[in-house]
Amino acid sequence: MAILHLSGEPNIEINLRRNSRARRLSLRVSQLDGRVTLTLPLSASRLEATGFAREKESWIRGQLNRRPNGSIPGIGGTVLFQGREVPIIAGAKRSVQLQDGQLLVPGDTNKAPARIAAYLKVAARDQLGSACDTYAAKVGRRVNRLSLRDTRSRWGSCTVDGNLMFSWRLIMAPAEVLNYVAAHEVAHLIQMNHSPAYWAVVAEIFPNYKAPRQWLRQNGAQLHSYRFSQLTP
Repeated sequence: MAILHLSGEPNIEINLRRNSRARRLSLRVSQLDGRVTLTLPLSASRLEATGFAREKESWIRGQLNRRPNGSIPGIGGTVLFQGREVPIIAGAKRSVQLQDGQLLVPGDTNKAPARIAAYLKVAARDQLGSACDTYAAKVGRRVNRLSLRDTRSRWGSCTVDGNLMFSWRLIMAPAEVLNYVAAHEVAHLIQMNHSPAYWAVVAEIFPNYKAPRQWLRQNGAQLHSYRFSQLTP
């Protein structure tokens, strides 16, 4: 993918994506990771793309400034866990533990973010695995394999082979949000689309799905604002 740069404070990197179906130039700023994408028709030149980006520069910077500030959870700070801000304190035991509404993290404080991420991933696998088994039983299907990733473009996915993938960051969302995403992907075991028939399956196994779906749309960027290492965007 070609890259375009806008100089300034800070410099902005724009991904150029040509699309045969595009009839005009359009911009998108991801609220998840701040990626800026400029989609353009096949006939559009790089010069046109540059001019368009400069014309929309103030809008781009405004969108980027609205994103939640990134933070690295550590001792003395907090981290979202199942929809609540949980204080992080130094722990004396060998493993990270959640006790009395606090996350106890042992060892070197410099390693605390990585230890917290590892704890969240284990919790996410436990909760998502249980939820998927529950909803799969309701539709009379089985999950073939469940995997976790730190995805930016989607919260979950389902393959025709029955393999489900989820973002482990869902453990930071309220439990009903995680459960909704689990039900959403399990429903794809029946319907590999987003047709009315598909949404009927979702409504059958998770009737009140609209509220958690809206929560993700409004708050998903906050889950991605946490960084667990200096190298994580």
